[in-house]
Amino acid sequence: MDQALQALHDAPNTMVMGVLNITEDSFSDGGKWLDPQAAAEHGHALAKAGAQIIDIGAESTRPGAKRVSEQDELNRVLGAVHALADAGVPLSIDTTRASVAEAALEAGASIINDVSGGRLDPQVPQVVAEHDCLYIVQHWRGWLSGSQGATPDADTSVYAGGVMHDVREELLRQVDDVLAAGVRPEQIIIDPGLGFSKPSAAHNFPLLVGLDTLRASGYPVLIGASRKRFLADAGIDAGNMAARDDATAALSAMCAEHGAWAVRVHDVAKSLAAVTMGTMWRTYANA
Repeated sequence: MDQALQALHDAPNTMVMGVLNITEDSFSDGGKWLDPQAAAEHGHALAKAGAQIIDIGAESTRPGAKRVSEQDELNRVLGAVHALADAGVPLSIDTTRASVAEAALEAGASIINDVSGGRLDPQVPQVVAEHDCLYIVQHWRGWLSGSQGATPDADTSVYAGGVMHDVREELLRQVDDVLAAGVRPEQIIIDPGLGFSKPSAAHNFPLLVGLDTLRASGYPVLIGASRKRFLADAGIDAGNMAARDDATAALSAMCAEHGAWAVRVHDVAKSLAAVTMGTMWRTYANA
């Protein structure tokens, strides 16, 4: 693998991944960056704020979201990749479509962030295997289906063996499948998928507490807690995004303390400061 990519995969300290949603209906910022110029400006602002990776997504994966057309996703993603080519940070593409993944990698993206972990489009792992890039394999049972009832993902959020045990086992089976498709171990990052098929605090906090167990798999771990609805269960005002960003920063510090590969966040500046403190804590705790 390219040395820069290998260094990114093996980063010794937790990084901050900034979220760029080019969507109509993402749960916290849908529509804000849909205009190509606005998307480009926000992407550059994320980099200026200190994001070490920018994660570009053109299709919302909130419960009940409707799929955008393949062409719309392609247009949005490629427009952002070209506009941010000079941002000076690696670009990650949040997609479950092989066609979008391939086009983005050819245009200069470095990471494919597949929230379905290779399950929604089995061709995605094959595209990754054919390119020099990193691949984020996320756990999710829902794949845009959500629940038919009042609680999002209620039909996919029963973990008979305990959420930590079941998510880890299922996620590592997903990893085995993408390895069988030709993806190399040194390309893989894992993500327990906070909020995906995990609607409550009782589903998500055990995964955060178990970060060391996830890291023991041997793969770097991405954590995406930013503004997730489970934060409201912990007493955070559901409609106050600034409060959610404060709570996210607190979790970012804890994730850095326990060696997460990166935290995926909307407010880069807050989490960058938090990660710096968490990293210092980890350094002195291990001295």
